[in-house]
Amino acid sequence: MNYSKIIGTGSYAPEQIVTNHDLEQRVNTNDAWIQSRTGIRQRHVRAEQQKTSDLALIAAQQALHSAGIEANQLDLILVATTTPDMIFPGTACILQAKLGIDTGVMAFDLQAVCTGFVYALSVADQFIRQGTVRTALVVGAETFTNLLDWTDRNTCVLFGDGAGAVVLQAAPQPGLHSTHLHANGRYVDLLSVPGFVCGGQVTGSPMVQMDGAAVFKFAVKVLDQVCREALTANHCRVDEVDWFIPHQANIRIIEATAHKLGLSMDRVIVTVDRHGNTSAASIPLALDVALRDGRVQPGHKVLLAAVGGGFTWGAALLTV
Repeated sequence: MNYSKIIGTGSYAPEQIVTNHDLEQRVNTNDAWIQSRTGIRQRHVRAEQQKTSDLALIAAQQALHSAGIEANQLDLILVATTTPDMIFPGTACILQAKLGIDTGVMAFDLQAVCTGFVYALSVADQFIRQGTVRTALVVGAETFTNLLDWTDRNTCVLFGDGAGAVVLQAAPQPGLHSTHLHANGRYVDLLSVPGFVCGGQVTGSPMVQMDGAAVFKFAVKVLDQVCREALTANHCRVDEVDWFIPHQANIRIIEATAHKLGLSMDRVIVTVDRHGNTSAASIPLALDVALRDGRVQPGHKVLLAAVGGGFTWGAALLTV
């Protein structure tokens, strides 16, 4: 039986940085208020001409270099994003072209908002386990600031742009032990961008709308549940997990989830302070940061978990 293992990672955060002090000039807020409620100090924002595929390309190139393989060795390109370059074609196809691949390799997008990377990781893992795919590029990439109302202090302070990528490859022993995915559309109104294009016009709001308090309660509950589901499925105790890498939405959600699981914050990777919430990009971006700074080492057991609009939520347990 085939298993899948991460053999390379990469990430990219745009050069333009918007600090909390910068936001004080645009909206009625301040650095202390933002940090105390979110843990965010700054976020990266795309340059005017940058699209999601541009961010994805840099992260993908880093991941391919880290894995020591060429782009034409890929069998699958899967991009998790809520902010595609255009309505169609998919950002994965655009990324395929930018990587210089013209061999007909399978490429498509997946949309599960902030849980998108965990969903995409699971899909790629299934292809590899079935023997259909040997090597897959899985990218989480977002230009989420495109969806922000910069006069709404409850949402504009939260999000940033970025991309993270991993290369998955077939292996005789499991690197990715299991994934666990869920969704419940009854909560769609708690976090959404309800606008859509019809007849060349945008109908409804094209900006993020969120009930922050309700999202917090829901997120902590389901993150705890799905993490325990992943641990139970693999007969793994919490104290056997070397690192917990949650979706980087809000430091309060991260801390509350870690507390419910009985995990010390010393074993939690946190990048929300420097990146903000980058939606589907947040977990692979944080994983790459932690691998490159040496905290996550080969052989470490890592628990990933995310929750996003939909609501969607999921977890993955892997050995690096």
